[in-house]
Amino acid sequence: MTTDPPAFDDAFAHRLDTLFAWRRDVRRFRPDPLDEAALRACLAAAHRAPSVGNSRPWRFVRVSDPARRAAVAESFGHCNAQAAAAYGDARAARYRALKLAGLNEAPVHLAVFCDTGTGSGLGLGRATMPETLTYSVVGAVQCLWLAARARGIGLGWVSILDPCAVTDILDVPPGWHLIAYLCLGLPQEEHPDPELERHGWQEEDRRGAELYER
Repeated sequence: MTTDPPAFDDAFAHRLDTLFAWRRDVRRFRPDPLDEAALRACLAAAHRAPSVGNSRPWRFVRVSDPARRAAVAESFGHCNAQAAAAYGDARAARYRALKLAGLNEAPVHLAVFCDTGTGSGLGLGRATMPETLTYSVVGAVQCLWLAARARGIGLGWVSILDPCAVTDILDVPPGWHLIAYLCLGLPQEEHPDPELERHGWQEEDRRGAELYER
């Protein structure tokens, strides 16, 4: 059975560009619970991500237990203090003024792991670049992020964590490697510019948009 592919016109492409532009790392959440159907739709989009050898190595863990969430927040606090101490006094003060996670406010926490022992795909495509298994999980996170934004859901990626500690806290199977810890919820505010630019941590930097020729 074959189906005709959809036609994506210029208007759709423009709206897609707008979605990319408004995809932001959210740290300020409203306490309202998320609609479960909307969350499941976002996860379904994540599962449509490309993966090396069709391995689909992503494993999503919803962290609902208050004790586990508190332990993750404690890990963030410890790692955040260490990160601040690595800067000079003026920069450290500015760092401490930033809000870098919404762990205490976000109604949904998702830990995303790479199952390094997955048998799906039989290792195809990663013999010379095994890291592509991890890259596949990152692609799934990006699909989830865009699907969430399209539904008015904010997402924040918390990287200031000890991955070994979080893995122990969540008691996941051996061979699962933490890639992302995500906070999801309805955002308190909407803005198109990056949080770190808005709050004076860095100047606008668009060097990543350059195309190099060889």
